[in-house]
Amino acid sequence: MASHIIHKPTSSRLNLPSAPVPTGPPVTTNAPFPIGRSPRCSRAAKPTVSPKELIGRYREGSVNALSLLHQLAQVLQFHLEIKETVVPDDITELYFAFAVVIDGVKYETGIGTNKKEARQQAGELALEELLPTLETEKSVLPETSDVPPLLPVKEQPSISDVHPCRAMRERKNFANLQILHAVRDRLSKLMNSHPEFSSCADTAAAFILQTSGGCEVVAFGTGNFITKEKPSSCGRIVHDSHAVVTARRSLMRFLYRHLLMFFSKRDNLTEKSIFQQNSSSSLLSVKSGITLHLYVNQLPKGAAQVPSKLRLNPLSISAWQVNNEISLHVSVQSKVFSVFSSAFDQSVSKVVSMSATDKLTQWQVLGYQGALLSHFIEPIYVQSDSGCSDTRGMEISVIQRVEGITFQLPKFYCMMRPHIRLVSSVATNNTDSGQITYGINWTEGDSSLEVVDGLDGKTIQQSPFKSGPTLASRLCKAAMLHRFRLVAIEAQRQDLLNTSSYREAKRMTKPYQEAKSMLKAYLSQQGFGNWLVKLPISDNFK
Repeated sequence: MASHIIHKPTSSRLNLPSAPVPTGPPVTTNAPFPIGRSPRCSRAAKPTVSPKELIGRYREGSVNALSLLHQLAQVLQFHLEIKETVVPDDITELYFAFAVVIDGVKYETGIGTNKKEARQQAGELALEELLPTLETEKSVLPETSDVPPLLPVKEQPSISDVHPCRAMRERKNFANLQILHAVRDRLSKLMNSHPEFSSCADTAAAFILQTSGGCEVVAFGTGNFITKEKPSSCGRIVHDSHAVVTARRSLMRFLYRHLLMFFSKRDNLTEKSIFQQNSSSSLLSVKSGITLHLYVNQLPKGAAQVPSKLRLNPLSISAWQVNNEISLHVSVQSKVFSVFSSAFDQSVSKVVSMSATDKLTQWQVLGYQGALLSHFIEPIYVQSDSGCSDTRGMEISVIQRVEGITFQLPKFYCMMRPHIRLVSSVATNNTDSGQITYGINWTEGDSSLEVVDGLDGKTIQQSPFKSGPTLASRLCKAAMLHRFRLVAIEAQRQDLLNTSSYREAKRMTKPYQEAKSMLKAYLSQQGFGNWLVKLPISDNFK
């Protein structure tokens, strides 16, 4: 199984890390049900008031948050828990912490000087997120309190009438299925066209664009290696060929294409572009109604592969486990090391890169567009990320390690909080030892896929697409700099065309670099280690 994160595009409301739930028995406050019977199967008494009226009383101040949650749990038949949890690490005073859990979904942590205060704040935080969703669903707020009959009738009541929370989950599941089918269809088409490379899809990642018309894969990548070559001074070697990194660089090619369409001055192309001019900024933004999703079929290397039993509670695990399991990690060829590991030797003769998990963590804060594209567009965040069957490591590495950083970031940047979902894997199980180091990349609009040897960092001779005799990949930094300059010409940005190198063009994106520096400092301050310092030689080409 692979996991799928449904991502809410809002920044964290509290500057407090959301602490995990302790392993001990939870404190629950479910609506009363007969002992030994599941609340889902129980036939609760017919409610005397409608959900709409209950919410109205709460809005008027007649009932408090916890009372409303209990009443809604009875009327709407969802499973409610108020769990005592761990106080965030940056709170040094004596506080208590609780979190609301509805049908297994945990909401933000409430804290207080006593348990009553903490529980009340947890209830208010949960309702702050839950009520807008309920109030936009007309069927959730019927005018009468009549419960639909249990026997079949001519017009069957919809699932929203009986179980609105379940209906919301099913809509999310439907979106998951759309994304899953889009990835499977694209992978099948690519592999059917080139079956000789089907074994290269063992570790895969894809970016999916979702509109009112459905879901479409716009970038695809596979791979699992770091090059064995020395750091390149010409920008023509792909250093990191892990699937999610390859897919992300393929996504950047997609974004460059749509920028060229926007700046083309041709109405038919501008209309097709996913970008629009932001009235409050000189930067472009993605058109409303368009969302981006990320699918991966395996947990990325690094902290995401942390054991599920591990918690961020320093009282329950040793400092050594924290340092080595949830710290930043680096990749050297096919091996991954904690930055605290004594086995890691940062040799100048080898290319060393941050782990795929740490790069995902970075993109959750800085956006997936990178430094060069930040000259033209606002940060682009995905609505969903994914991992494998055990999602605990993704929760820790992608959410909890950077919880609370939003308020330190410059305009447009924020920490995105994902909700993890599981979806089926679309990976093939074919294995060809001769192709184990190969990786595939493809972007919407490409006539053919490209195959890159991850250890060499170059296109292979048998690749359906080859850019030239040097076999430099279309994903290499030099290719990205070329696209950047094409867009700068179309956008009439002479200041960007005057840059002397790839490195200078990246450093000119002041807000992006400021956010990146803040992220590195924040991770170090939180005890996760220092971000790898990249060798200047790899970015000094023209």
